[in-house]
Amino acid sequence: MGLANATVAVLGVGIAADVFSLWAGGGVFGVVSDVIDGDYGAVTEDRLDRADTLYGVSGILQGAAMLGAVVLFLCWFHRVRANADVFAPDGHRKTRGWAIGGWFVPIANLWIPRRIAVDIWDASSGNRWLPGAGQETKRRTLLNAWWTLWLTTGIFGQIASRQYRAAEEPEKVKQAVVSLMASDLVNIAAAIVAMLFVRRLTAMQDALARSGWGPRD
Repeated sequence: MGLANATVAVLGVGIAADVFSLWAGGGVFGVVSDVIDGDYGAVTEDRLDRADTLYGVSGILQGAAMLGAVVLFLCWFHRVRANADVFAPDGHRKTRGWAIGGWFVPIANLWIPRRIAVDIWDASSGNRWLPGAGQETKRRTLLNAWWTLWLTTGIFGQIASRQYRAAEEPEKVKQAVVSLMASDLVNIAAAIVAMLFVRRLTAMQDALARSGWGPRD
């Protein structure tokens, strides 16, 4: 359970970084809005520098939190894949190495990790050993929500970041900041669902392990 708890914790840190980014983005939005409205008296150099600095810091914090989350999540994902081998040795379409490598294959990483996650989920549902547990195999709502939000936040984040880097006029900057703030909200939702996914899958494996089948996370 320790690795799962650490993964959940670092995802929580990522949420905090996203909340800070939302607050910092609000500051940039306010400055740019004043510029667009022609209220130049409210846009002092100190205010402009502070807003820009805070937004830059928020980006660094988000990047650091993301790196930590990726490392721990991949370690956890590989662990639950290894556990699932014990629960259902013949129930996997990919070898253990793909639990990490599959995330780094261009294009194919849009579906390979989910395929692996489905096999892990089904193997960990306990439908072979625990009476009534087979319903988890059919109910993959949480897994699908996690994967959908993961893809959404990645695509949306890339689009918003490019929009912000390309923005030069105040109106374009304002629109880009709105996009980035929306991306932060999606990131938060994705992190929350990822936390639930980690906890649910770990609990499923723990219940199966306690019944006498395989190792515990």
